[in-house]
Amino acid sequence: MTAFLIRRLFWAVVVILAAMTFTFALTFLIPADPASQVAGPQASSLEVENVRRALGLDQPVYVQYFRYVGRALQGDLGRSWIYRRPVIEAVFGRLPASLQLGVTAALIELLLGGSVGILAAVYHRRWPDRISMVITLVLLSLPGFWLAIILLYVFGYIYPILPLGGYGEWQNLILPAIAVGVPYAGWYVRMLRSSMREVMSQDYVRAARAKGMRERRVLLRHVVPNALIPIITMWGIDLGSFVGGLALVEVVFGWPGVGWQAVEAAKNLDVPLVMGSVLLVAILMTVANLGVDLSYRWLDPRVRFD
Repeated sequence: MTAFLIRRLFWAVVVILAAMTFTFALTFLIPADPASQVAGPQASSLEVENVRRALGLDQPVYVQYFRYVGRALQGDLGRSWIYRRPVIEAVFGRLPASLQLGVTAALIELLLGGSVGILAAVYHRRWPDRISMVITLVLLSLPGFWLAIILLYVFGYIYPILPLGGYGEWQNLILPAIAVGVPYAGWYVRMLRSSMREVMSQDYVRAARAKGMRERRVLLRHVVPNALIPIITMWGIDLGSFVGGLALVEVVFGWPGVGWQAVEAAKNLDVPLVMGSVLLVAILMTVANLGVDLSYRWLDPRVRFD
């Protein structure tokens, strides 16, 4: 177990450093001058040069990179050029809103996809299964931002029972969470249906039925826990990505999360804030993957960490 954790932590550091390097490299491929953006359209060339010097953009690329990595290892991600505040404060200030939306959307996709997937597996090749497969195809074909616009039009304009946007009340959370969680639920239906059918064909499941165990007990004790392993893997990854990667839906609903802030930072060439947002997503994804791996032992005691 200890050796496993050491290996995973090592690769977690490698992944985070790779994400930092990739994002840093992309900032120098942008066909625009961040110093000019920060200085403003009316700034003179001398003012732009002063801004470039103040931001450290006049230094060689490798100097800027190692300076950024060194500060990041100390918890300093720099200051946002647009918001004039530390990047950590800007990112973590928006994190509660993203957590609220991401966790709610992840629960919707898990509960909806899981329940329909179990129904499809139990009634394999019967009408509930066929209907669920049609629903799955529809869900998988729905882009989140498109569904968000449709939801706004139906429930915010035609039948104005829910707010069009905003943040702070539970009513504001309903439409964006549905827009994110419902399309992804289709993957869970297909994955759980396939996983349960595979587990139901195993010898130990047949033995449990031969002993006279009730079908509901067979499903709850043997089939569902073992079929959930790939589902937990998907859900953990989705949870990590939802918290930091819901930019399009957050923009549509005006949800003040990390994704919306990252979009605004990219539009204004606020490089430190963009890199800080990407770093947060990389850390969340890494932590989610580690949590998923550790949950395998709880779901299946036969799993060993070599």
